[in-house]
Amino acid sequence: MTITLVLTEPLFQEIEQTARLPVETAGVLLAGIAHAPNGDIRLLGREMHLVPQEAYLAREGDHLAITSQGYVPALAEAERISAIPIWFHTHPGTGGHPTPSMADRKVDQEISDLFRLRSGSELYVTLIASPRDDGITFTGEVHFGDGGKAPIDRLWRVGDKLQLINSFNSNAPQIPAIFDRSVRAFGPDIQQTLGALRVGIVGCGGTGSAVAEQLVRLGVRHLTLIDADTLTESNVTRVYGSTPGAVGKSKTSILKDHLTTIAPDLACNAVAAMVTLEKTARELTPCDVVFGCTDDNAGRLVLSRLSTFLATPVIDCGVLLSGDGALASINGRVTTLTPGCACLVCRDRIDLGRAATELRTPEERIRLENEGYAPVLGGVEPAVVTFTTGIASAAINELLECLIGFGRSPRPTEVLFRWHEREISTNNAKPRPGHYCDPASQKIGKGDGNPFLEQAWPRA
Repeated sequence: MTITLVLTEPLFQEIEQTARLPVETAGVLLAGIAHAPNGDIRLLGREMHLVPQEAYLAREGDHLAITSQGYVPALAEAERISAIPIWFHTHPGTGGHPTPSMADRKVDQEISDLFRLRSGSELYVTLIASPRDDGITFTGEVHFGDGGKAPIDRLWRVGDKLQLINSFNSNAPQIPAIFDRSVRAFGPDIQQTLGALRVGIVGCGGTGSAVAEQLVRLGVRHLTLIDADTLTESNVTRVYGSTPGAVGKSKTSILKDHLTTIAPDLACNAVAAMVTLEKTARELTPCDVVFGCTDDNAGRLVLSRLSTFLATPVIDCGVLLSGDGALASINGRVTTLTPGCACLVCRDRIDLGRAATELRTPEERIRLENEGYAPVLGGVEPAVVTFTTGIASAAINELLECLIGFGRSPRPTEVLFRWHEREISTNNAKPRPGHYCDPASQKIGKGDGNPFLEQAWPRA
């Protein structure tokens, strides 16, 4: 079981600034929770309630004392929004150790039952942060209702910048020599991050297979592949790892076999099912980032909601060629969704009518289309390996840019390619007021919930 704490950019900055204060500081971080099918847990930061100054009985560089009024109101808010309260405090100083002291353990014993009772949560969770020149270091623990406990293994910072921070005193694995040229380009820290990232890819056709192969060659070693389709004869010209002899096999199994030949140490979860089914969508819960490489609107709708409710960055991409036997236009798009930015619906990148049709059974689609109640789904679109691969590379470059920071800031959240005009443009978009992706809606990091992602799911 791996436990990850996910912090949006505003929350991370608040914790980092608090950790740099010369005196110990405490608060209650409210978080959603997402349980993955593989047993992993993700704690999704939602809001921080720092202890007000008047609630401190003592506050020094190495200890503090607080009245219950410093945290009880936050526990009431946790119960109101169905969040888990995380008891947070700092150990100041750039050389500080964020490990629990004897006094910290005593405080945990004194307040854990109160935290559970007042918030309605079965869990008692702690987080200690200390400053470092390049950010923070931390430790954390999850105390379960049955008396067991487990450490928070990693912290995933999501926003304009993406950053993975392993817990204090964790051992970084040795970087294999095969990545020497990459390390020379962006350093060992980024290479270690790539090796630790959990990446989901939805759609394993021309674009998705190119994304997968490039990620593995970059050093990514944890993949979840989702695609319900089998390989057709015309797919062989674009799908990486495919051969004529593989026609009729599932795209996910073909791609998994190909990738594990490149990297035998790859941990790959291949799911041959539609992401529009709840069971399938939940397979993306452990992912730190998801690449959307599907060409259906319903799948994009799921990923758009996932980026908000699970606070998971989604890099959605697509290619559109027009012309009958002679190319008239060649368009590509890479859209990066992080908490607080406009979703695919707000950007008008999803046809909601088609999405509703795609969620129906084939029989229902035909009946509704004949009756004029549903849009007719598009036929077979033209596709060329150079363009699908080009967009795949552009999508991975967006991930690298968010990890490394080699471009301008703030970063654009969408890149548009018009190859026929040799033009590239970028843009940013804000959420529509009141929409689920709007921070004011308080949906960011809400977690599991019922129904999952607060949407209706078709029966399998």
